[in-house]
Amino acid sequence: MRVAADDGEAGFARNGVTNAERQTPNTERLLDIYRRLCNRFGAQSWWPGETPFEVVVGAILTQRAAWVNVEQAIGNLERAGALAPEAIAALPVERLAELIRPSGYFNQKAQRLKAVAAYLMERCGGELEKLKGIPTGALRGELLSIKGVGPETADSILLYALERPVFVIDAYTRRVLNRIGLVEEGADYRKLQALFQDNLPGDTALFNDYHAQFVALGKNYCRQKPLCEECPLKEVCLAR
Repeated sequence: MRVAADDGEAGFARNGVTNAERQTPNTERLLDIYRRLCNRFGAQSWWPGETPFEVVVGAILTQRAAWVNVEQAIGNLERAGALAPEAIAALPVERLAELIRPSGYFNQKAQRLKAVAAYLMERCGGELEKLKGIPTGALRGELLSIKGVGPETADSILLYALERPVFVIDAYTRRVLNRIGLVEEGADYRKLQALFQDNLPGDTALFNDYHAQFVALGKNYCRQKPLCEECPLKEVCLAR
C-alpha cells in the first residue's frame, strides 16, 4: 500500500486515498501536499527494522540522535544478542548503556529501554503480537505511562512497530506545518496530530508514508535555513 518510488500518482491512490474522500478544505490541502511529496521523493519504506521490537528500540534511541548513530547502537545490541525484550530486561543497565553509547544520552536511554522491556515482558511476555487485541487509545495510554516515553515515541511505536493508524508529529513535521501555514505557531502536539487524523482516512500505510515524506522534506529542503526554490511545496507554502 505504499507509493512506488517511480509511481507517485498511482501509489497515491493505492495508499487508501481517493477523490471521493476529499471532504474538507484541510483534507484537500493535505492530500495535495502528500501528492507533491510522493511525486518528488517516492516511497520511503519506513521504519528501518527487521522486527517490531527493533523498531521500538529505534524509536527510543533516535531521541536527540542522528539515525546513523542509532544504527550503530542497534548493531551493537544485535551482535551482543540483546535485541529482544527479555535480553534487555536481563541485561545490567551499565552494560546496556555501553552498547548503546553511539546513540548519545546513553545512560538515560538505557533506563528507558529497560522500562519499555519490563513493560513488554509483563504485558505480553515480550511477544508484541499479543498486543493486537488492545485498543489503540488504551495502548497509547499504557505506553505514555512508561517513564521516558513521550507522545512522539509512543506514536512511533504504535505506527511503525504495531501498525496502528496514529500520525507521528516530530520536529520536521512541526516545522513544515508552520511554514506552509496549516497551523499556527506554538500549536500543541494533539492539535497537530488531529489535523491529520481528523481530515485523512485512518490508514496505517498512508500515515506511515506521509510522516516519512515530511522527514525527507525536512532533511533535504525545509531545513533550519530552507532551500525554498527547490522545494516540492514551494507553490503552496506561505513562508516564501
